[in-house]
Amino acid sequence: MTKRQGKAYFMISVVAERYNIHPQTLRLYEREGLLKPSRTEGNTRLYSEEDLEQLETILALTRDLGVNLAGVEIILNMRRKMEQMQGEVNQFMEYVKHELARGLGDWEQRLSTAMVKSSPTDLVRATPQINVEQPGDSTETSRRQRHEEHKAHEEHKEHKEQKLS
Repeated sequence: MTKRQGKAYFMISVVAERYNIHPQTLRLYEREGLLKPSRTEGNTRLYSEEDLEQLETILALTRDLGVNLAGVEIILNMRRKMEQMQGEVNQFMEYVKHELARGLGDWEQRLSTAMVKSSPTDLVRATPQINVEQPGDSTETSRRQRHEEHKAHEEHKEHKEQKLS
């Protein structure tokens, strides 16, 4: 065991013995991108506590659940993305709490000084309905539908421009 910057690091032989796996297996996990141990200047692999937690997850998936390495990679990537998204959700919730704490009065004041004065519904673009031509539909019917959709879209655009002026 080595200590760097107050953290404990383990050499490959110690990790292999501790988890009852061959050092080549650890090297394989590194080649596959499942583990990323740090290295000394002499290029010796050093496994941190975080690396050991990752290894325990890999071993649980492969030994206990029979997941192959490709599946392990997918699962680990999904876990990483889920943790990232959870962090983003937590950050957003903190922002919402902060904004709610500021109160509605401040919101109304900021809204009155906004560069574009419009309600949120005015900012939402209407999505044109897309019709998929079914076998047996005539080209004329399809052309008529596209014309009607275009006309409705133009009318909506005109209505929005009138509201803004």
